[in-house]
Amino acid sequence: CAHMATNKCYTRFHLPTNVVPADAASPTPSSLTGKLFTMLGSGGQISTVGRPYTKWYNVHERFTLADFKGEAYIIAIATVLLTVHFIGVRSNRAKADAWSKANGPLMKQQYAMVGFGGTPTIGSDLNDTRGVLREKSLFEFQSYMTGRRNAAFTDVNLVLNRRFNPLIMLLEKGITFMWDTIAPVNDQCEMITYPFDGLESKTIRQVALTAEPKAQEKSTFDGFVWAVVNKNQMKRLREERYDLSLTFTKDSPKLPIWATIMSESAEITDALLTKDLIAAIEKAGDLFDYFVVTDQPGQKPATIEETVPRKRLFCRYRLPNDNNYENLLPLIEQFLTFPDLLVSSAHFRPEVLRKVKSVRDEAIATIKRNAEAEKAEERAAERERSKKAKREEVLASMDAKAQKKYLDREREKEVRKMQKKSTMRA
Repeated sequence: CAHMATNKCYTRFHLPTNVVPADAASPTPSSLTGKLFTMLGSGGQISTVGRPYTKWYNVHERFTLADFKGEAYIIAIATVLLTVHFIGVRSNRAKADAWSKANGPLMKQQYAMVGFGGTPTIGSDLNDTRGVLREKSLFEFQSYMTGRRNAAFTDVNLVLNRRFNPLIMLLEKGITFMWDTIAPVNDQCEMITYPFDGLESKTIRQVALTAEPKAQEKSTFDGFVWAVVNKNQMKRLREERYDLSLTFTKDSPKLPIWATIMSESAEITDALLTKDLIAAIEKAGDLFDYFVVTDQPGQKPATIEETVPRKRLFCRYRLPNDNNYENLLPLIEQFLTFPDLLVSSAHFRPEVLRKVKSVRDEAIATIKRNAEAEKAEERAAERERSKKAKREEVLASMDAKAQKKYLDREREKEVRKMQKKSTMRA
């Protein structure tokens, strides 16, 4: 033993050289292991000089391509999925870019700022549509517009098919085909405009405001619900949107046969259904879904606070497969300029507004009744809990004999109550 000073003993093994003859058979792992331990135990030393390179060590001879079939299938499937994914992502981005190039110039003509870059459109190249859209996800894109008279801002939401995931895309198509109650999944665009409605002083900075604006310059208009919808969407919209459930449906000979009007008053329709809007809807064709002007919430309100009027404009249409937006541009232009028509024409007689208000008041009264009934149920439940807690407290203070008498009296009262009810029914 060496290094005795460190209280450790190291043994150096010397194995004989050339322990494997050149003409030896191909060794196996088990035989090598056994010989190795035998030689190590006998104090020999392993030497690889002149040792044959046998078949057992040749990886390319021990394995064939057939042994990797599973891995080959996995790699092939992964390659196909990744290829389809990237093609779908690229296709969605190309479709969004085509929408931006077709609609960007019109949006820049109507608004002082388009997109999220914060760069004003005044004096800029209208055909430069970079930054008009922002990618929210692989199938959702958004845009934003502000800086226009009578309109505070407009939101744009593009929802495309999940081309990057064909399995989910086919599943969604199959579900919507089998159940009519589920909205079909299509490439679509929804635009939402929020009018000023006379609140410019609260939403934008006033510069040298020296006098009250003239009456004709105010951006206020009466509140109502009015819409032109595709008949294929009418039933679903009435079920899904609370505001449209307040309207009645009436066909108009001025509109195409596949479109109808949902309004609270015929006078409102006469004021808003212009020739330009009719022509734009006809040109959009089946791609048109709906055009809505509303001051009521889309979801059914549960409280009185949720019934506070809030004016908005909605327009939704499906994107063309060939990315040709020539037939849709008039509809988009009508939507972007519609706040001007509302400010100038949406002022109706008191009789019309009373009729509209009566429907709102009835809905508010229903909400109040439901809220009062819910509060009454809560109070009754609270009384029941208090009564039960008091009963348990009384029982806990009694001994076993007193508890038995107390429970017997309760049962007798319950029996008399049931007998009284049965007698009254008879």
